[in-house]
Amino acid sequence: MADKLQFDLVSPERVLVSEAVDMVVVPGAEGDFGVMEGHAPIMALLRPGLITTYEGDRPGKKIFVAGGFAEANPKGVIVLAEAADVLGEMTPEQARQLLQDAEEDLQVATSADEAERAKLEKSVEIARARAEAFAAA
Repeated sequence: MADKLQFDLVSPERVLVSEAVDMVVVPGAEGDFGVMEGHAPIMALLRPGLITTYEGDRPGKKIFVAGGFAEANPKGVIVLAEAADVLGEMTPEQARQLLQDAEEDLQVATSADEAERAKLEKSVEIARARAEAFAAA
């Protein structure tokens, strides 16, 4: 049996996860990738999506990340997330409400400059990915 790897997930608000797991699947900007003990060193940009931990072949925790960075090495993986929500700590209805709020903010921002509009569009993209993740879980 393979050794466990250390998985740490940190958001700006708190440390969400710090535990030994068998595998972690991370939503990389270029596609999902799995990390197990002995993984080659890598740094990756993350897109909005779900991180899933595994104990053996069984899925464990599922955490939505809004984006960020992941660093993997032979002994573990560290994720620095822009924002993160553990599935179960938010309902699908709450996630849909966040999407609706973000879409409304974008619609009423008629006088927003280009930078502000881009920020609002990114908020809608993240909220949409969160709502989809929570609905599928």
